[in-house]
This record gives sequence, structure tokens and C-alpha cells, in this order.
Amino acid sequence: MSTPVDDPLSRERSHLAASRAALRAMREDVESLDISDVTANWVNAQVLAHQIEERVKALADLSDTPLFFGRLDYLHAPGAEQAEGAEGESFYIGRRHVHDADGDPMVIDWRAPVSQPFYRASKKDPMDIALRRRFGYTGGELTAYEDEHLSDPAEAATASKLLQHEIERPRVGPMRDIVATIQPEQDEIVRSGLAGSLCVQGGPGTGKTAVGLHRVAYLLYAHRERLARTGTLVIGPNRSFLHYIEQVLPALGELTVEQATVADLVGHVEVRGTDDAAAALVKGDARMAEVLRRALYAHVTVPTEPVVVVRGSRRWRVPAYELQDIVRELLDRGIRYGAAREALPQRIAHAVLVQMERSGEAPDDRVQDAVARNSAVKAAVKAIWPAVDPAKLVLRLLSDPDFLAEHADGLLTEEERKAILWTKPARSVKSAKWSPADAVLIDEATDLVQRTPSLGHVVLDEAQDLSPMQYRAVGRRCTTGSATVLGDLAQGTTPWATRSWPEALAHLGKPEAVVEELTAGFRVPTDVIAYASRLLPHIAPDLTPVASIRENPGFFEVRAITGTAEVVDACRESLRHEGSTGLIAADARIPELAEALTAAGIGYLGPGEETTPDTRLTLVPASLAKGLEYDYVVLDEPRAIVDGEPDERTGLRRLYVTLTRAVSGLTVTHAAPLPPQLTQPPADGRAV
Repeated sequence: MSTPVDDPLSRERSHLAASRAALRAMREDVESLDISDVTANWVNAQVLAHQIEERVKALADLSDTPLFFGRLDYLHAPGAEQAEGAEGESFYIGRRHVHDADGDPMVIDWRAPVSQPFYRASKKDPMDIALRRRFGYTGGELTAYEDEHLSDPAEAATASKLLQHEIERPRVGPMRDIVATIQPEQDEIVRSGLAGSLCVQGGPGTGKTAVGLHRVAYLLYAHRERLARTGTLVIGPNRSFLHYIEQVLPALGELTVEQATVADLVGHVEVRGTDDAAAALVKGDARMAEVLRRALYAHVTVPTEPVVVVRGSRRWRVPAYELQDIVRELLDRGIRYGAAREALPQRIAHAVLVQMERSGEAPDDRVQDAVARNSAVKAAVKAIWPAVDPAKLVLRLLSDPDFLAEHADGLLTEEERKAILWTKPARSVKSAKWSPADAVLIDEATDLVQRTPSLGHVVLDEAQDLSPMQYRAVGRRCTTGSATVLGDLAQGTTPWATRSWPEALAHLGKPEAVVEELTAGFRVPTDVIAYASRLLPHIAPDLTPVASIRENPGFFEVRAITGTAEVVDACRESLRHEGSTGLIAADARIPELAEALTAAGIGYLGPGEETTPDTRLTLVPASLAKGLEYDYVVLDEPRAIVDGEPDERTGLRRLYVTLTRAVSGLTVTHAAPLPPQLTQPPADGRAV
């Protein structure tokens, strides 16, 4: 059937159908590749087969995801703006590149330079764009379009209704990409270069997590060959959070990015124990790095006896003073303990070879290696620079008061040393009940012994909750690469929460990183963020409150109740709306609420589990709510959330987190009195 010439929507649908067909042909071309005669051995064949498999996955056409979401009509051909008579071109902007059988582009990757004006162009700076067209979709079907004539002075600038609708669209299931709605200030961060590190301070709903993930996708596009060698990593606060975001990068065609928690990175031992706040605070302090360094290098003994090497009928003697010089030189070089230990026998062997040469012999490298393996040299190395197991080193520090006191002298007070000493010392590494903070100490000690491999780029999300020692653990993974740090100081809920980004970046090893702040709220409704912002003067008075730019104010209600049954009723009301619902409560309240939901016949999921049309309610402990979003939230007993933390400040920060998880509506239910900080009107006098 022919397409009417004067029907733009039909023409765009035809282009969508043709683009999907072209993408299908691209995938079929890859699937049909015959590699039987192009590989030298089975190893190469396996590697190539895996690469082809990954390429096929990257070319998947997701039926419910738009293949393109915008179009740019240039006034001139890109790169030829000054050429007289140069005709403009049209480009469809989408999640990945699609070309036809002749190799001509049908969809341009959103990360390509030619796509940048889709996010940056404005009436003030049209960037040579005549028309920017946005498309509206229902599922995978193109249903609407909206035009902006950026270079037409007669047309006034107006807010995009389609853009606003996409931002406010109900969310079901895991986090999705925001590639169609990236804002100029977000795009600037996304397209920042690989060489520099960035820190993004962003309040709830500002899109900092999405910005970080899209930055990874952009860097993989712009520096694919380099990052393919060095690797990329996304670090989140917990497994629920990682499960929530895990589909964003694959939807953009990026399948090779690893995801982990800090606990995964430092998993040298099995964690079976916990620390109280006082112990965790000391163990997470950056001073512990120096304590560990002192304890490790205390194993090095200045030699007082010579080394005598017997080879055949000759005896070669390296005097003690020469050995001392070698040891001092290795210590002064500041190389890793293990690397210095490996270098020591070679240095001793070299001293022997010098004597051999002076006596007229002509030894070569094989002789030096043989001398380095000589039993006398091995015995000397064992005595001077013994091997040290990092876990055993930490075990001794936490178990031996004298050993800890010796190496923490001038660094930790007596009270701090008592806080971290085990009351019941473990007999072995395997029997020890290591805590999460202990695992970080072992990772630090491991790095002192042997350098941790560095990746090309690391994204660290929800960074505000990391201790200085955890920052150091992450920093070790990108010493020769760069980092994107994402967080919100107001949402720090650990006793060691980050106080300032410059301080955190120094611990990370990236003091030169640029700090950017996102203050425009795209996800949290105006009334909700205004209510939550009542807490800011008490938890982060120096931060700029988030200003919601949503047109829809959202649903908001504070409801006094008498029992749990009314919380269940509030959940039922929320489930009548489209989208997901989260019931968030203090951790101690979760069993009671779970029992009430079950008794009422309402199914529910745990944090990070994917919702379905039949099960759209998630029961969320307050401690796991950070980073998650739901269309509707029922927040149970704010006072219990505050009281569930070690101190009021931390409790109010936890409450701030839970109040800002709603995308479309929030119902606060309470039988106990609300925290007084919530009953105080905001400074600007707004009635919320």
C-alpha cells in the first residue's frame, strides 16, 4: 500500500519499518558468517564465535523499545556549514546505528557527534538545526511526533509535551535508559572525555545514576578499542540496586560492562561477622592504611650477616653492609612489598656477578638466575624479606594488642584500638568471623603486597555511603584510568558517610576530579520533593534543594492511621494506578507488613525483583531503598525509620531517602507522631 505524500506520520512509520528490516538484515549477516576456514586453532575459533554471539545480541531489536526517538534536519551538511549551496541532511537519532544494504545510515547512534544537537540545540543556539522532531510511542508503535523549528525566528520556544510525557511515564520493572530525554546539562556530563574524572552531586530524581550509565555507554562508543583492553566497571551499593539497573546498558547495545558491589571487589575472605558503629568507623578511617603499611614493612629485617654463595669450588661473599644498602634502596623506591621481595634475590645475585666479573669470569643472565635460586640466597631473602599473607597480617592486628599498639602508635588512640580489637581472637583466617570492614582492610594489605590491576573507567554510584578505606579500594581499581563518582551528600546513611566530595575524591586518588551538581528534578513530583526538602536544613544545610521541573505535581498525602490494615488499604489504592508500587518501611516493621499483605491476598516482591502485570508491589526495607524508584510509594511510619538508625541525623537522612523514591505519588501513613522536622513548614513558606 502506498504512503500518502502529505502524511508525515505514515512516512515516519514506513521509515521505522524499513529500519527494523535493515537491522534484521544486519543481524542475519552476522549470524550467517562462516568462520570454519578463518581460524588457526580451536581457541581462536572459540574467541571469534563468542565475539559473533555478542554482536548478534547487540543487534537485537527490542519490540517494545523505539528504534529511533528523534530526527534532526540540518540546514547544511554537517562539516560543510560554510560551503555555499550545501544542502542539509536528515538524521534519525536512536539507540544504535542501523544502515541499509548499501551502507547508508538509516538510524544514527545517539552517541555520534552528529546527534549531539538533539540534546544541546536551542532557539538561542540552533547549532545549524532547522528542525528537531521528537517521536511518541506506545510500546514499540510510533503514534505521534512533535516538531521544533529551531532556526525559524518567527516560532517561539515551547516546552516539549512529548518529552515531558516520556519523563513522567509510569515505570514498571527495572530502570530503563533515558536516551530520549537527556537534558543539556546531563549531556555535557555524559559526553565528557575519558581522561578526566568526574563527580556528580545530584539530589533525588536528578538522573545522576542514568547519567553515569549513559556516560559509560558514550565512552565505550568514543574509546571502544582502548576500553576493550582496559575494561569498565559499574559499582553499586548492593545486589538489589545492580539488578535494578542491569538492563540499561544492554538496551543501548553495551553487553561487556561488569557490575559489582564494593563487597565483591574485596571478597578475599568470607564475610560472616559484623562490627558495631564504633569499630566500623575506625576500621574505615584512612589512618588504617598507614597502620597496615607499618605492620607489613615491620617484617623487613636489616641484615647483619653476610650471604655466602658456593658455586663449584668458589665461594662468593656478599657482606652485610652491601646487603643493607640493597634493602634500603628497595625500601626507598616505594615499590610494592611483594615486588621488592621478588627483586631482592636478583639484586643479591647481581652483587655476586659483579665479584665474578672482577675476578675475570664472564657470567651471563643464566648465571645470575642460578645464583638468585641458590639456597643461601633463598634463605637470606626469607630472613630479610619474608612472605606475608595479607589476611594473616590483618588477623594479627585485630587479635594482638601489642602488635596493634606498636604500629598504630601516634595514629590511633587507645580507645580506638580497643574498639577494633577482637574480644575473642580467631585461631586462623578460615575460622575468623570477618566483617565487611575487615575485608576492606585485607584488600588494602593485599594491594600493599601486590599491585591491584587497574581498569580504564569505573563508575561508582551511591558513593556518599563509602568509608575512606572503601574509597581507597575503589580507587585501586582505576589508578591508571578515570572514574565517574555519583552521589548525594544528603542521602549518606552510614556513620562514616561522606562529608565533602573533595575529601572523598582525595581518598579515591582522584583529587583533580571536577565536581558537577545536578539540581533539576525530573523524576520526583513537586509536592513530594518539597515535603522531603523540609529535612535538608537538618541533614545537609549547604546543598541546593532539588527543583522539580515536572508539570504534573503528582499525588501526595500524609495519612494518620490506627493500624496496619490501613497501610494495606493504601497499597490497594496505589495498585489501582498504572505502574509500580513500593511499600517502604523501617526494617523492623517488614515482617509484620509482610504478614498483613499475605493475609490480605496481595502478592509482593523483594527489592530488585522485576515486577510483572500481576505483581506490581514491592516490599522494601528502608535500608535497601536507596537508588530504587517506584511510580507510587506508600511510606510506613516515618518515626520508626528515624528511630531505626544509630542517631537522629542518620535517621533523618534515611527518611529523606525513603521519601524521595516516588515518581508519581506518595502516601505517608503514620500512627506514631511524625518527626518534628517534617511538621515544620519549608523556609519559603510553601504550604505542603
